[in-house]
Amino acid sequence: MSVSDPIADMLAKVRNAAVVHHERIDVSASKIKLEIVKILKTEGYIGNFKKINQDRKNILRISLKYDESRVSVIHGLKKISTPSCRVYSKCRELPRVYNGYGTVIISTSFGVITGKKAAEKMVGGELLCIIW
Repeated sequence: MSVSDPIADMLAKVRNAAVVHHERIDVSASKIKLEIVKILKTEGYIGNFKKINQDRKNILRISLKYDESRVSVIHGLKKISTPSCRVYSKCRELPRVYNGYGTVIISTSFGVITGKKAAEKMVGGELLCIIW
Protein backbone atom coordinates (compact mmCIF):
# COMPACT_ATOMS: atom_id res chain seq x y z
CA MET A 1 0.00 0.00 0.00
CA SER A 2 1.43 3.35 -0.95
CA VAL A 3 1.38 6.20 1.51
CA SER A 4 0.75 9.71 0.20
CA ASP A 5 2.35 11.42 3.22
CA PRO A 6 5.03 9.22 4.82
CA ILE A 7 6.01 11.83 7.44
CA ALA A 8 2.42 12.10 8.69
CA ASP A 9 2.24 8.30 8.75
CA MET A 10 5.39 8.13 10.93
CA LEU A 11 4.08 10.82 13.29
CA ALA A 12 0.75 9.03 13.63
CA LYS A 13 2.53 5.77 14.49
CA VAL A 14 4.60 7.52 17.16
CA ARG A 15 1.54 9.27 18.60
CA ASN A 16 -0.57 6.10 18.67
CA ALA A 17 2.24 4.00 20.16
CA ALA A 18 2.77 6.56 22.92
CA VAL A 19 -0.93 6.50 23.82
CA VAL A 20 -0.99 2.70 24.24
CA HIS A 21 2.45 2.58 25.99
CA HIS A 22 4.46 0.59 23.44
CA GLU A 23 8.18 0.31 24.14
CA ARG A 24 9.26 0.72 20.51
CA ILE A 25 7.94 1.06 16.97
CA ASP A 26 9.30 0.32 13.52
CA VAL A 27 8.80 2.71 10.59
CA SER A 28 10.21 2.66 7.08
CA ALA A 29 13.34 4.81 6.83
CA SER A 30 14.06 7.82 4.66
CA LYS A 31 16.47 10.72 4.93
CA ILE A 32 13.91 13.24 6.14
CA LYS A 33 12.38 10.81 8.65
CA LEU A 34 15.86 10.11 10.01
CA GLU A 35 16.49 13.84 10.47
CA ILE A 36 13.15 14.30 12.25
CA VAL A 37 13.88 11.36 14.56
CA LYS A 38 17.34 12.83 15.34
CA ILE A 39 15.66 16.07 16.40
CA LEU A 40 13.15 14.16 18.54
CA LYS A 41 16.08 12.41 20.24
CA THR A 42 18.10 15.58 20.90
CA GLU A 43 15.02 17.40 22.22
CA GLY A 44 14.29 14.50 24.62
CA TYR A 45 10.99 13.27 23.20
CA ILE A 46 12.15 9.72 22.41
CA GLY A 47 14.57 7.38 24.14
CA ASN A 48 16.71 6.17 21.27
CA PHE A 49 16.57 5.09 17.64
CA LYS A 50 18.43 2.72 15.37
CA LYS A 51 18.51 2.29 11.59
CA ILE A 52 18.17 -1.39 10.67
CA ASN A 53 18.49 -3.17 7.33
CA GLN A 54 15.92 -5.96 7.52
CA ASP A 55 15.05 -8.10 4.47
CA ARG A 56 16.58 -5.48 2.14
CA LYS A 57 14.37 -2.75 3.65
CA ASN A 58 15.65 0.13 5.73
CA ILE A 59 13.75 0.45 8.99
CA LEU A 60 13.95 2.98 11.81
CA ARG A 61 13.40 1.36 15.21
CA ILE A 62 12.29 4.09 17.62
CA SER A 63 12.26 3.55 21.40
CA LEU A 64 9.66 5.66 23.14
CA LYS A 65 10.29 7.52 26.38
CA TYR A 66 8.10 7.57 29.49
CA ASP A 67 8.39 9.22 32.92
CA GLU A 68 8.33 7.50 36.33
CA SER A 69 4.54 7.19 36.43
CA ARG A 70 4.47 5.59 32.95
CA VAL A 71 3.13 8.70 31.21
CA SER A 72 4.51 9.41 27.76
CA VAL A 73 6.89 12.33 27.34
CA ILE A 74 5.10 13.10 24.06
CA HIS A 75 1.82 14.83 24.85
CA GLY A 76 1.00 15.75 21.27
CA LEU A 77 2.24 15.63 17.69
CA LYS A 78 0.72 17.55 14.81
CA LYS A 79 1.66 17.64 11.14
CA ILE A 80 1.43 21.16 9.77
CA SER A 81 2.47 21.03 6.12
CA THR A 82 0.79 18.41 3.93
CA PRO A 83 1.43 17.41 0.31
CA SER A 84 -1.72 19.24 -0.79
CA CYS A 85 -1.16 22.34 1.35
CA ARG A 86 2.43 23.36 2.02
CA VAL A 87 2.91 25.84 4.87
CA TYR A 88 5.95 28.13 4.85
CA SER A 89 7.10 30.66 7.39
CA LYS A 90 9.63 33.47 7.45
CA CYS A 91 12.23 33.52 10.20
CA ARG A 92 10.49 36.33 12.09
CA GLU A 93 7.08 34.63 11.89
CA LEU A 94 7.98 31.17 13.22
CA PRO A 95 5.30 29.81 15.56
CA ARG A 96 5.90 29.20 19.26
CA VAL A 97 4.52 25.94 20.58
CA TYR A 98 2.97 26.21 24.04
CA ASN A 99 4.91 29.36 24.85
CA GLY A 100 8.26 27.69 24.19
CA TYR A 101 7.59 24.33 25.88
CA GLY A 102 7.05 22.57 22.55
CA THR A 103 9.16 22.25 19.43
CA VAL A 104 8.48 23.13 15.81
CA ILE A 105 10.43 21.20 13.16
CA ILE A 106 11.24 23.08 9.95
CA SER A 107 12.75 22.07 6.61
CA THR A 108 15.16 24.85 5.58
CA SER A 109 18.02 25.35 3.18
CA PHE A 110 20.27 24.31 6.11
CA GLY A 111 18.42 21.00 6.44
CA VAL A 112 15.75 19.87 8.87
CA ILE A 113 16.14 21.89 12.09
CA THR A 114 14.13 23.11 15.08
CA GLY A 115 12.43 26.48 15.18
CA LYS A 116 14.93 27.83 17.72
CA LYS A 117 17.90 27.02 15.48
CA ALA A 118 16.09 28.50 12.47
CA ALA A 119 15.52 31.72 14.41
CA GLU A 120 19.21 31.81 15.41
CA LYS A 121 20.32 31.31 11.80
CA MET A 122 17.66 33.74 10.55
CA VAL A 123 16.16 31.33 8.02
CA GLY A 124 12.60 30.33 7.29
CA GLY A 125 11.23 27.29 5.55
CA GLU A 126 8.50 24.71 5.39
CA LEU A 127 6.83 23.94 8.72
CA LEU A 128 6.81 20.15 8.98
CA CYS A 129 5.34 19.43 12.41
CA ILE A 130 5.02 20.53 16.02
CA ILE A 131 5.53 18.41 19.12
CA TRP A 132 4.80 19.10 22.74
